[in-house]
Amino acid sequence: MGKVVGIDLGTTYSAIAYINKYGKPEIIPNREGERITPSVVLFDEDTAIVGSIAKRSAVANPLDTVQFVKRRMGDQKEFYVGDESYTAEEITAFILKRLKEDAETVLGDTVSHAVITVPAYFNDAQRKATQDAGQIAGLNVLRIINEPTAAALAYGLDNIEKQQTILVYDLGGGTFDVTLMRLGKDGIEVIATDGDKNLGGFDWDNEIMKFLNQEFQNQEGPNLFDDPTLEQDLRDKAEMVKKTLSTRSKTKVFLSAGGKNADITITLEKFQEITQHLLAKTGDTLEIVLEDAKLSWKDVDKVLLVGGSTRMKAVPALIEQVTGQSPSGEVHPDEAVAIGAALQGALLQIQQKSSDIVEIKRQNADLVELQVGGVDLVELQAFQIKDVNSHSMGIISVDSSQGMREVNSIVLPKNTAIPCKTSGDFFTVQDRQALLRVQVTEGEDSDPKYVKILGEGTMPLPPYPKGSPLEVVFEYDSDGIVHVTVFDLVSRSKQRLGELKIKRTSNLDEQEVKNKQQKLSGLSVS
Repeated sequence: MGKVVGIDLGTTYSAIAYINKYGKPEIIPNREGERITPSVVLFDEDTAIVGSIAKRSAVANPLDTVQFVKRRMGDQKEFYVGDESYTAEEITAFILKRLKEDAETVLGDTVSHAVITVPAYFNDAQRKATQDAGQIAGLNVLRIINEPTAAALAYGLDNIEKQQTILVYDLGGGTFDVTLMRLGKDGIEVIATDGDKNLGGFDWDNEIMKFLNQEFQNQEGPNLFDDPTLEQDLRDKAEMVKKTLSTRSKTKVFLSAGGKNADITITLEKFQEITQHLLAKTGDTLEIVLEDAKLSWKDVDKVLLVGGSTRMKAVPALIEQVTGQSPSGEVHPDEAVAIGAALQGALLQIQQKSSDIVEIKRQNADLVELQVGGVDLVELQAFQIKDVNSHSMGIISVDSSQGMREVNSIVLPKNTAIPCKTSGDFFTVQDRQALLRVQVTEGEDSDPKYVKILGEGTMPLPPYPKGSPLEVVFEYDSDGIVHVTVFDLVSRSKQRLGELKIKRTSNLDEQEVKNKQQKLSGLSVS
């Protein structure tokens, strides 16, 4: 079968973990000996260089380097490098392939199965794109799991004796999530989640870049954003400023361009001032999630910080101000998600082989080593992870009371426990209507202009009169991907008209995935 790994596929850094022979989760170091790998790809002729070398080379080769690809997952826009173009799935597959090969070197075994994490606020198209990237990289993706849920799992397996309510504040390099969940012996149950897939440390870096560039221009220097090389150098220095100000009160940056040199000092106070609007967004999300969960802050037992950007001094201060409690330091912000993903992979294996485990325990009553994360395997058979969907889903219908105006009809509300099945009743709009067109939506608004059309499909209908009833069933699977089936309610026995083959406007089709898998196999990854 090969090894099962857990992968934290990050915007700026990625990590990979596995469960060792003693049942303990371990981060797998990359070939440079690092525990996290920069999610950066540098193209050098027919070789894709991934990781620290690519990140260090970005200043010298900005046009041949791709970064922050996670923010482009599921949008079908392409990256152009020289004469070649790549989708976000392909770039991500290079990163995954590098992680896979590094793990195989360390473990001395084939790595063929993975649990991959995504932000809780990722939508259907982004989850499907992540799954496709794994397949292109040669991985069987066992499960797509939300990052906050994985972090809670990394914390939770050592703390399941006591029922508790956990809040995970996950601020990574490019995405942000807040998730409230209950943890106990039976498993993890997510109550509510919200976030912003375009908010992360990258945006704090952008504000520092704008500040430094303006200060440089004030000293008669050129606009550094006009040159890709100077801009990339500025980005690297901005990231270093952010990291330095996590432990110090001020730092100095040296800039040089167009014959002008400048030493620019930036203080912690100035940094917090120019990024306060970003931090405030995260505070608003905290309150939204609490309201959605119908809880008060006194109901929350613990706040976990996940993601490298939570090291900024303002983050724990905000948490304490909003929630009234200091955040816990019990999980590693850079490693907890990968470890949780590896634990999820182990749980999937355990639950698939539950009868074997019971038999082993029966024959070896004194064998205490049968554990994962310090928990007995028999106990873990009943450990369930119950997540929620982060976006409402529905279909476009017409409102006859408003002149047949198109509206977005929500079928699957936000924060519904998944996997799940739910349905909505609809009616045909014409006599002898021959075709049913279903547009699957994602979003909270009733106006179709303000929701995302995930995809659409058509299916033939019997020649019924206008107003004939149909049932549209949404099934949301454990990977957060939706399936749509339509039933005919005209006859006495409900008949299945068929599952809609949704043409996903933002994703690759099956053949494209296979083609890109073949294309990747012809390129070297180092």
